[in-house]
Amino acid sequence: MSNTKALPLLEPANGRAVVPCCPPLTERPMNAEEAETASRMFRALGDPVRLQLFSAVASYEGGEACVCDISDVGVSRPTVSHHLKKLKEAGLLTSERRGTWVYYRVEPSVLAAMGSLLTAPDGA
Repeated sequence: MSNTKALPLLEPANGRAVVPCCPPLTERPMNAEEAETASRMFRALGDPVRLQLFSAVASYEGGEACVCDISDVGVSRPTVSHHLKKLKEAGLLTSERRGTWVYYRVEPSVLAAMGSLLTAPDGA
């Protein structure tokens, strides 16, 4: 019996379906396009402030967080906005404006794809 729960796939704000970036590293070598996509995602998470913001959104109750609730990461609000924009450009977050605030969500399918990218094969 497994305690894992399947996460629903979210449609990005632009209406395009999210496609996993790449196969697991142990399955086959990446082509140039797959490597660029994976690199963009990992590069976005390579900044400590971005990783902290990403973690804040991912762990927020209900799966989404208002920028007003996650801005306390030791940098100015414009810098927070810049980092959230980079996470969105990398395809790791989606956002929705509600009134004067913006709410962010983690793309579960992208997160799952990143996790499977680094997963060792069975028996390893």
